[in-house]
Amino acid sequence: MKKLQVLMVDDDWKLRNLLRIYLSKEGFDTVEAADGHEALLKIQNQSFDLVILDVMMPNMDGWQVCQSIRKTQSVPILMLTALGETKEKVQGLELGADDYLTKPFDPDELIARVHALIRRASTVSSKQMENDVLNFPSLIVDRDGRQVFVHHEQIELTQKEFDLFATLAINSGRVLSREQLIEKIWGYDFEGDARVVDIHIKNIREKLKKSGLTYNPIQTSWGVGYKFDTEVKKS
Repeated sequence: MKKLQVLMVDDDWKLRNLLRIYLSKEGFDTVEAADGHEALLKIQNQSFDLVILDVMMPNMDGWQVCQSIRKTQSVPILMLTALGETKEKVQGLELGADDYLTKPFDPDELIARVHALIRRASTVSSKQMENDVLNFPSLIVDRDGRQVFVHHEQIELTQKEFDLFATLAINSGRVLSREQLIEKIWGYDFEGDARVVDIHIKNIREKLKKSGLTYNPIQTSWGVGYKFDTEVKKS
């Protein structure tokens, strides 16, 4: 069986070496990048199952690297940060990171988060529905192809954005709480901030509006969560 590939991006070679030791013991193949530019070159030429990305790096920080990766790929990204501020973590989530871990970290927690991210990435939310394609006014959700079309033009969603959008569409008309969405998309063992759902919803709405969709299909149920509304409502 082919080993899973993990790209480790950090300018500190000592930390990269520790990560390599931890991950190798778990059976992962590891590839190292000492800075953001090297990481992006490797991602262009090789497929990875996970990226572990440090925030504080010279020349090109982790947020910039994350943003660049998300333009073309939905590979899970685990951010390593020495910053404990919530606003810093929220910034990473807004740019497309899937999870974060504050340094110094416990090796067991690192491995647990790595396995959780890879497990979630391999779970296809489309198993929850029978229809391959969902059709709405000016909007198509192709759950088998993991694509969303507005006016027959594809819009680019990250892996988690698609999973979230498809889950809401599958359960059209039903209000899903943030906790339910987190359990379905991120898994029951997710320990991050529940606001990750709000951040992804905000990004999806902006992309749909920018694509020319004249209504907002994701409605907020205040104090509860969100629902996919099949009725056409103006944005």
